[in-house]
Amino acid sequence: MSNIQPSVAFFLELGRTQAIMARRFDSGLGGLGLTEFMILYHLSTAENERMRRIDLAEKVGLTPSGVTRLLAPMEKVGLIKREAYAEDARVSQVMLVSGGKRKLEEGMERAEVLTEDIFSAVGIKNPKALLETLRKLGKIRC
Repeated sequence: MSNIQPSVAFFLELGRTQAIMARRFDSGLGGLGLTEFMILYHLSTAENERMRRIDLAEKVGLTPSGVTRLLAPMEKVGLIKREAYAEDARVSQVMLVSGGKRKLEEGMERAEVLTEDIFSAVGIKNPKALLETLRKLGKIRC
């Protein structure tokens, strides 16, 4: 089946590219994986630097159980803290702590260098149009 529609080829290539970029970021963020970096970033932009676990999962594109598996080691090394949600004891929330803030700052500096290298290698001078396209695709619900 070598003749596929360009739209299908686009999504196949998007998946492959995402895996390649994730590996590059995983090895270039100074001990943080891309998903952990995303978690720290989203916590840093949240009100009071805390979010419900389920909301955090939505932000990073994982299931709540997938995020839970990532949070335990992050808490163990002092990047985040989990606590009960004040409005509902059955719900947990995640809070960014000082160790996570430091690691995010370091990771952000490395991410800026990585992204500049990646975009310059393929001749992209202004990634805003790509960003808008990805945001639109990310809003589609199945």
